[in-house]
Amino acid sequence: MGMYQHIREIWKRPKENLGTIWQKRLLEWRNQDVTVRIKKPTRIDRARSLGYKAKQGFLIVRQRVDRGGRKRETIRHGRRSKHFGQRKDVDKSYQSVAEERTARKYPNCEVLNSYYVGEDGIYFWYEVILIDKAHPQILADPRINWIFKSKHKGRVFRGLTSAAKKSRGLRNNKGKGAEKLRPSRTANIKRRQHD
Repeated sequence: MGMYQHIREIWKRPKENLGTIWQKRLLEWRNQDVTVRIKKPTRIDRARSLGYKAKQGFLIVRQRVDRGGRKRETIRHGRRSKHFGQRKDVDKSYQSVAEERTARKYPNCEVLNSYYVGEDGIYFWYEVILIDKAHPQILADPRINWIFKSKHKGRVFRGLTSAAKKSRGLRNNKGKGAEKLRPSRTANIKRRQHD
């Protein structure tokens, strides 16, 4: 087995395999800001498989996301009971929420991908791979400069990253079992309303 394969095996059960390193890491991350830019990826194997290169123009950002559904405070004033709902389970995955929040912090960059790095009882942590749109080394690299075409602009907010496609159910093949997923769930609902 190569080095990356060993790392991959460790990350299958990180809490058991990393032991005290895992605990120390989470304690440290809890005290940091919500969005932290870091020099190197925590999971080099995962980052590389998702397109990361150790060159200028690539950024790694660790993003923290609160666990649990979205719950509003109790409404103290008059409302119709219909509008009194307090709880809303978010339709997106935590990972795609993390990607969007990172993209808002770094508006000059485009999100390439992201991966899981940790969790405790309150938070999830993801590392997001960003690409600097204006960097000359990136613009000159034909393997990655596809991301600057106009159709990829704001891809994270349009559900075009891998994590977002997964939560939209687009990992299914076309046809049986995926009839209501394309072009989107919303489009499918609207189509049925007009029938």
